[in-house]
Amino acid sequence: MDTHALGDAVRHRVRWGRPPPDPRRVPLRRERTGLRRLASAGLAATAVAAGLHVLAPGPAATVPAVVLTRDRPGGVVLGPGDLRTEQRPPATVPRGSLTLAAASGRVLAAGARAGEVLTDVRLVGPGLLAGQDAGLVGAPVRVADPAAAALAAPGDRVDVLLATTARRDAEVVVRSAIVLARPTPARGELLGPTETGGGALLVLAVGASDAAALAGAAARGPLSITFHAGLSEPTGAR
Repeated sequence: MDTHALGDAVRHRVRWGRPPPDPRRVPLRRERTGLRRLASAGLAATAVAAGLHVLAPGPAATVPAVVLTRDRPGGVVLGPGDLRTEQRPPATVPRGSLTLAAASGRVLAAGARAGEVLTDVRLVGPGLLAGQDAGLVGAPVRVADPAAAALAAPGDRVDVLLATTARRDAEVVVRSAIVLARPTPARGELLGPTETGGGALLVLAVGASDAAALAGAAARGPLSITFHAGLSEPTGAR
């Protein structure tokens, strides 16, 4: 210790009766205050973290939905390789969605894309009439010209005509029938032309009387269609 520092220490002891404070030492009161502040900060951070955890939204709700694994044409029988179950938000799953067991082995009414959720209206069966007027039935009609039938899509309205040698003009069998499905089977699938003598199949929504008229007309000769521009009800819906 140099002479000046020693002199200051002696004068401090003479005046105050105790040695001068060591500048390297932190007073106990200041040290406790720092510890309390550190503890308070830690508790505050813990409380904020707990609050954020409570306010954070939980995992979004999902429901199972059966979807196609690949693009498929209408008329095919859906097998295990065509279907899978995915978890989807409830708002994206339409009414009438099917289970895997209910969809397996069913015939697709029209072409569908991979990832599409399968519902009852996409398959050949009673579900095709969902949303149609009461009293309508689904009538399969084989159209003689496959190219003409290929132009029809679900929702179109068509007139069904019968041409026979007994008449010079075609007979209108049904007017403004609604196309429900156009099965277009792959080779070897159900509803193929080889088992039925040619043509292409349409499923039409018609009244009961029109369904009977279509069956009788098919026995008399080949049927053809024209596309109907009107929105009138099918003639047999009464």
